[in-house]
Amino acid sequence: MKILVVDDHLLIREALRGVLKELRPDAVVLEASNGSQGMQLMTDQADINLVLLDLNLPDRDGFSMLAELRERYLATSVVVLSGQQDRGSVVKALALGALGFIPKSAQREVMLAALELVFAGGIYIPPEILSRQEPIAAPPQPSAEASRTLPKELGLTERQLEVLALIMRGKSNKAISRVLDVAEPTVKNHITAILKVLKVTNRTEAVISVLRSGWELPPAL
Repeated sequence: MKILVVDDHLLIREALRGVLKELRPDAVVLEASNGSQGMQLMTDQADINLVLLDLNLPDRDGFSMLAELRERYLATSVVVLSGQQDRGSVVKALALGALGFIPKSAQREVMLAALELVFAGGIYIPPEILSRQEPIAAPPQPSAEASRTLPKELGLTERQLEVLALIMRGKSNKAISRVLDVAEPTVKNHITAILKVLKVTNRTEAVISVLRSGWELPPAL
């Protein structure tokens, strides 16, 4: 595995290198202190699997770099690192294609768990973001109607709300089936129904819709 860390703070890069080596001892970790260096490394190293991207870069806006990375390098996953922890920034990062949003203030154990979740195919959202219920002013796309209505008013059942809450916490279908003690095909049926109700096409769009709406979902099971 080849991983690129783009951050202008040396101490942050060193800390992330340690975390990544703990998770993946054989990983090749590349570093860039600004956006230009990061994009040059992406050009030079065509087989980078994951980019850890700071939003506050000295030479460009991190969101614009995220958008460029997702447009030019579809096979490369991107996880955002940021000192900003507001719900709007999380939603914007996910909407642009990030697979996770890790606050720089997170403890080492949290970073380890977050990155392990992403490596396993999940989406990491800071728990404190999930616990804040304030809505975001910007209308979600493509599910604006869903954001103005409470989930129960849309017809989501209690079980579907539980499934949705577990999706928000990055759980796989298999993990959801274990937590809820139901068959995995049943979980898939619930997810299909949830996506239809929210008028979205995948889990990421469902997460974005919920974050934008400020819905209060069931607590972690």
